[in-house]
Amino acid sequence: MKIFKEIFGRIWALWGLITFAVTLCLVAIPITLTFLIKEPNGVKVFKAISRVWINAYLFLIGCRMHVTGKQYYNPKKQYVVVANHQSFLDVLLLTPFFPGPNKTIAKKSLSRIPIFGWVYTRGSVLVERGSDASRVRSFEAMKNVILKQHLNMVVYPEGTRNRTGKPLKNFYDGAFKLAMSCDKEIIPAIILNTAKALPTNKAFFMWPTHLEMHILPPVSSENKTKDQLKAEVYEQMWQHIESYRQETQLTA
Repeated sequence: MKIFKEIFGRIWALWGLITFAVTLCLVAIPITLTFLIKEPNGVKVFKAISRVWINAYLFLIGCRMHVTGKQYYNPKKQYVVVANHQSFLDVLLLTPFFPGPNKTIAKKSLSRIPIFGWVYTRGSVLVERGSDASRVRSFEAMKNVILKQHLNMVVYPEGTRNRTGKPLKNFYDGAFKLAMSCDKEIIPAIILNTAKALPTNKAFFMWPTHLEMHILPPVSSENKTKDQLKAEVYEQMWQHIESYRQETQLTA
């Protein structure tokens, strides 16, 4: 059974790569044209196209997506959205499945990939790792996304994919500084099971998996220090992921 799973997982990864490339080429031109639409409408159109694209892609690779907690999102507000990060799949899921229009902080290096880079850049604020000047520019750009473009800003506070086996890695400060600077609430978006679908510890492996996104109640940044805000959000997300793990183990 283990050998069968290893073989199938690699065949499925090839299928996943082929279907991603084909579907990406189909949506690349429509998505590129959204650069011509003024914000926030441009991102709204981009989100709608992305939702159709990613839903089709998930169907082709045998991954169902379920979102809970949409009632916690107020469409009349803008939020700093903080999400956990387990897998490359997370990047594909946040934009189309989070309830409101959003942009994501993202690595500039990935924007140089042909075709994918256009799509990646459309929904992102790019930052160059290791560059203090780039981080300053990206912080101002994120403030602009929230305060002038009236969009939600997605940040992965763990910085990189979580390979520890624990619910979360330690958080960096950026998301919490941003929320306080813009006087906005933080709303956690927890993505579940993407590490099963596309594991970080296996080369070229994919497995059909039920994926979930849980939107949690927003956390106010008012009258809190950065460290207090970070600790509160971290605890909320940690407990939710841990509870989910225990429940799924009991029902498995």
